[in-house]
Amino acid sequence: MKSYIDLIEQTFEFPSEEFRVENNELVFNGVPLMDIIREYGTPMKITYLPKISEHIQNAKRIFNGAIKKFKYKGSYTYCYCTKSSHFQFVVEEALKNGIHLETSSAFDIEIIKDLHKRGKINKDIYIICNGYKRELYTSNISDLLNGGFQNCIPILDNLKELDAYDTSVEGPVKLGIRIAADEEPNFEFYTSRLGIRYNDVNTLYKERIRDNPKYSLKMLHFFINTGMKDTAYYWSELSRFIYKYCELKKICPELDTIDIGGGFPIKTSLAFEYDYEYMAEQVIENIQWICEKNNVPVPNIFTEFGSYTVGESGAVVYSVLDQKLQNDKELWYMIDGSFITHLPDAWGLNQKYIMMAVNNWDNPHHKVNLGGLTCDSMDYYNSEAHTSEVFLPRIDEGETQYIGFFHTGAYQESLGGYGGIQHCLIPAPKHVIIDRDADGKIVSRLFAPEQTSESMLRILGYK
Repeated sequence: MKSYIDLIEQTFEFPSEEFRVENNELVFNGVPLMDIIREYGTPMKITYLPKISEHIQNAKRIFNGAIKKFKYKGSYTYCYCTKSSHFQFVVEEALKNGIHLETSSAFDIEIIKDLHKRGKINKDIYIICNGYKRELYTSNISDLLNGGFQNCIPILDNLKELDAYDTSVEGPVKLGIRIAADEEPNFEFYTSRLGIRYNDVNTLYKERIRDNPKYSLKMLHFFINTGMKDTAYYWSELSRFIYKYCELKKICPELDTIDIGGGFPIKTSLAFEYDYEYMAEQVIENIQWICEKNNVPVPNIFTEFGSYTVGESGAVVYSVLDQKLQNDKELWYMIDGSFITHLPDAWGLNQKYIMMAVNNWDNPHHKVNLGGLTCDSMDYYNSEAHTSEVFLPRIDEGETQYIGFFHTGAYQESLGGYGGIQHCLIPAPKHVIIDRDADGKIVSRLFAPEQTSESMLRILGYK
């Protein structure tokens, strides 16, 4: 029978830049995972910080290369979408690369204040404030503006949001307007609930912004849920947005920037294919063509990459506790964690991640189902992005099998209620940060131990 490594090598282009096998064990970004497992144990979440900087620099290179290729006269600015992962070590790693930030809620602004207090950012940084804003959010934005954050840009999401800044902001305010894009054709709603309707944008500008010396409209904001995909839907919505920019630019001279949101995808399978350079070039070329056709200067371009920034830095590692054959053909590998609480996108969205064995690569492989520890029937993982089946090494008596889910760094901690109550009170796993020192040597540290019963009981009111 063929070994597990034979299966992987015959199915994918393997080894890759990111994954290889040494001594029958998986190496992730040059990190021997079994060494980390022996030191910290499982279940364990991993964040490999250098991957964050690698992706930021890659996107900057791609967009600036496209700008140079087409002699595009606008600039490119990279923002990190903090809601993808708010952790201090993630945000500060991103900031090492000269990036800017996008926020989603009132508490985000407290993070901005803390970063400034500790000297991690200065007041010239761009803070793009998105989302539907309640009073605390607009109040905190006003604090930043009144405190000298001159490039804090509230992105207007509804027609009444300006009321808050009318009364609470003292000095000049750079504004943005989010456009309510049409949803993709198979979505349940026709138009996004977020942003301002195309038909209302010009009226909002003329009646509330143009003649108020406090305000200047600097940015139009575009976002669609599908991300940057080479589809008729994406190009249609982007083109419609750029035509609106051109229309508004003719009556609003100070408008000079567009934010095209996020959308660079991450690898969810070893068979993943996406031409990042092509997409960036097509975006630049389309914007330039439409602006030239309408005789308006091209805008500066912002992006807000969240998942792309942090997603591929993350991994979750489990050990197989037991094998259970429930009938003639359904073999379950029971893991020492829960998909519902640790990887909620795998449960709620049927999101697929790169899943591979960490050890025993020379063992024969067979089809398995992966079961989590909760008593919920949906706590399982039994299909891969490239196939409807999961294969892992056979394990004999006395052998321990470790498995890893990779590129899990975006959203999972916050969606899973990090540090809070977990389904069936399954504890959150330990979290290990992996970095490299000045000499390139691997260094690791425990960011958080496995969640304790005391912490849960305290939340539940027992202590």
